Amino acid sequence: MAYDEDLADRIRGVLVDEPDLAEKKMFGGLWFIFEGNMAVAASSRGGLMVRIDPADAHALIAQPGAERMEMKGRSMNGWLHIDGSALESDDALHEWVMVGLDFAGTLPPK
Repeated sequence: MAYDEDLADRIRGVLVDEPDLAEKKMFGGLWFIFEGNMAVAASSRGGLMVRIDPADAHALIAQPGAERMEMKGRSMNGWLHIDGSALESDDALHEWVMVGLDFAGTLPPK
């Protein structure tokens, strides 16, 4: 399954004024990369992948539609998958995109 083009466009809308941002197609999704660090992606399985501070995982997983990201049966520490149904409002999408962007901004540039 390919990523959701409409969701990718909505993510672009949130990030339109952000400097040092790149897009890259990887793993069937479209990744948004800040200063060389992956921040968020329109996932190939639908919804959004968000990079997070692992220390915040418990609180963030409690949000509607959020779950720990799994790839090939392995839980990905520091990543969440947000179901598309939880991203219907622009405010919800903006909040999740900013979680990923803010965390990526704490990492050393690559």
